[in-house]
Amino acid sequence: MSTTMVSPRPARVAVLGASLRKQSFNVRLAALAARMAATHGAEVRTVGFGDLTVPPLDTDALETDGVPEGARRFGDLLTETDGFIIAAPEYNYSVSGVLKNLIDWTSRIRPWPFTGRNGLLLSASTGAVGGVRGLWALRVPLEGLGAHVYPDMFPLAYAETALTADDDLADSALRERLDRLVGAFVDLTRTHALRRNV
Repeated sequence: MSTTMVSPRPARVAVLGASLRKQSFNVRLAALAARMAATHGAEVRTVGFGDLTVPPLDTDALETDGVPEGARRFGDLLTETDGFIIAAPEYNYSVSGVLKNLIDWTSRIRPWPFTGRNGLLLSASTGAVGGVRGLWALRVPLEGLGAHVYPDMFPLAYAETALTADDDLADSALRERLDRLVGAFVDLTRTHALRRNV
């Protein structure tokens, strides 16, 4: 008697360029990461940061109006996927206020949408350190909310020359490093998803 092998489903990965500026280096880096994730077999879902806008967190408004639509949309995206990739700018040596505000609103959803999801953090900056200080700050609330943030992060320095006009990386070695990182993240996310579904 023969048995039919069922192929495991692909990892489902949400990708967010966490900047309101449409031509932001971080939006462009997120688009590159999304293409790479797809080539590694992920089912990719992208979302525009402008579609997730929320007012400043106000617990009085939470009690009367509930969680705003932008945070609900983000929470649904997280719960419908296995992991997320966020490319986020560094503001004043930390995470941007608009991104932190979105995370804070989303954390009002129960159960926490971040819990059990794998996360990969990227950043692009015109400076020499590539926004890495913002990524370290971003890890704190995400891990506190139960996300498994990948140990390695990708800060892209001098983004105005590092990114090409067609949103690729000019340096082949740097591109290979990002591709390996995204591939390893997709593989890990797929493995974790399969274990949860056993």
